[in-house]
Amino acid sequence: MAGLSIMIVTGEASGDLHGANLAKALKELHPEIRLVGVGGQHMRAAGVELVQGLYRLDVVGIPGPVMMWKGVANILTLKRFFRRESLDGVVFVDNPSMNLRLARIAAKLGHRVIYYIAPQIWAWGRHRINLIKRVVRRMIVILPFEEPMYREAGVPCRFVGHPLLDHVAPRYDAARVRQQLGLPAQGLILGVLPGSRHSEIQSLLPTMIEAAGRIRESFPDLHCVIGQAPTVAGEWVNEVIDRKRLPVTVVPNQPSEVMAAADLLLVASGTATLQAALVGTPMILTYRVSPLTSLFAKMVLTVEHVGLVNLVAGRGIVPELLQSDMTAERLSEEALQLLKDRTRYDHMREALSGIRAQLGTPGASLRAAEVVLAECQA
Repeated sequence: MAGLSIMIVTGEASGDLHGANLAKALKELHPEIRLVGVGGQHMRAAGVELVQGLYRLDVVGIPGPVMMWKGVANILTLKRFFRRESLDGVVFVDNPSMNLRLARIAAKLGHRVIYYIAPQIWAWGRHRINLIKRVVRRMIVILPFEEPMYREAGVPCRFVGHPLLDHVAPRYDAARVRQQLGLPAQGLILGVLPGSRHSEIQSLLPTMIEAAGRIRESFPDLHCVIGQAPTVAGEWVNEVIDRKRLPVTVVPNQPSEVMAAADLLLVASGTATLQAALVGTPMILTYRVSPLTSLFAKMVLTVEHVGLVNLVAGRGIVPELLQSDMTAERLSEEALQLLKDRTRYDHMREALSGIRAQLGTPGASLRAAEVVLAECQA
């Protein structure tokens, strides 16, 4: 494996973290490996040489003209990089709207293409399967139902388990976590996780905070704790909560602890719902995108549920309040029903406890690294 050179291409914040964990695992298995890539601070800290001259793209749904121009510029920069570099393999991590385009270019230029954290063809984008079959040598998936789906489609695939299992403790002492975060020992704690993008904070957090105020009318001792993602600037959150008369604590970079401290969560749809399931705290899942993106999603979605926690469970164990249903009134109604109906609350907690077993075992990044090395030596 002397002189092995591998590129890791990520997109948004979660991809940067997964890419960094993969890079650490690759270096653990092969200390002399050279890693180059596209990513952020976590990838850099993991020893990945980042490609320079790229624009940061942080967009949900259909991009505007500026984002589209920046995306094209990034593609051209990376195409030149692929053309001049001698690589034993290129690993694309999640972010399919950009990464599948880049994967096609990398494969055409003769590079081995491996995909880690698969495009969600089970939800939408089934038309992408033909492209994936042409350009991807090995798909590495983190959700259990994805492996048979890709194998049936003729794509070599390996389920390695979910990386969250390496970062979410098997259990938490809620009282101790509350003390560590400086939260009240008594009273209702409402956890709010509004996402990791500026657009999500703008779209979701004001409604979530308004819903918290409505819930407080029935639970006067309510205290709100906001989980602030590392990609979210403090002023984005503060400009929302400063307008509300509500006891709020903002906790940066500790989502699992925020989830463990809370009695109930309002969570933006995404990986955070799986994380909350692993912690075991009942939740209400919510999301809102632009009307145009919503219309497109309705046209192409092929699944009954949107939330990952419900998809993994195979049933609707968590309420999903999306688009026009994502109002302070509806969020507070659902929350109060859960909080006042102990039987329903306990049933949800029990259902969430079964999610961990379905996501495999810890060590996903190391297993993914083993697959990558095997492919790059083949």
